[in-house]
Amino acid sequence: MKQEERRQLTTRHLLEATKALIGEKGCHVITMKDIMERSELSKGAIFHYVKSKYELFAWVLEESLSDTNDRFEDEVERHGGSFEEPMQLLAKRFAGLEDAGSPTNKVLMYLLGKEDEPAVAEVLRQFYERSVRFSKQWIVTGQRHGVIPDSVDADRTAELFVVLALGLRARASIPNAARAFTAEHFALFVSGSLRG
Repeated sequence: MKQEERRQLTTRHLLEATKALIGEKGCHVITMKDIMERSELSKGAIFHYVKSKYELFAWVLEESLSDTNDRFEDEVERHGGSFEEPMQLLAKRFAGLEDAGSPTNKVLMYLLGKEDEPAVAEVLRQFYERSVRFSKQWIVTGQRHGVIPDSVDADRTAELFVVLALGLRARASIPNAARAFTAEHFALFVSGSLRG
C-alpha cells in the first residue's frame, strides 16, 4: 500500500472512530485514549496526524462541508443548467441542520462553548469561512449556468444562508424548542431567494 493510500485509510478510520464516539458519548467526555481504543491505533500513530481531539472535531466539520460540496458539484455536472436537481440535493442536506444527534451539530455546539481557546477559535473561523465560501461558490455556479439571476448578491446571500443554517443547528441543541421555521422552510427560502 502506498503512503498516500495508508494516510487516507488511517484518517478515514480515525474520523469514523471519532464520529462513533461522538454519537455514543458526546463531545465533552471523549478523550484521546477513547479514540486510541476505538480506532485501535497507537498514540504515536494518532499524534502523527493530529495534536488534539479538537483537530479530529475539525475533521468532522470539514467532512460535512466537503461531502455536501462534492455532491452539489456532481449534481451540477450531471444536470448542467438545471436549478432543481442541485437545489433538491441541498434541501435534503438541510434536514441535517435540525438533527441534534448529528456529529456535525454536536461538534459545532461543543466547540462554540470553547471558543476562548485559540485552537478552537481557529477551527470555528475556518468552518464559518469555508461554509460561506462554498455557499457563494454554489450561487456563482448557478449564475454562471444562467439559473440564478446576476442580481443576486452572492456575498451577502451566501453569508445570510450560513447564518440561518447556524441558527438551525444551534436551535437543534435546545430541547423542545418551538419550531415555526424549519429546515423545509429554510429550503423554500433559499430557493426563493436564488430565483431572484
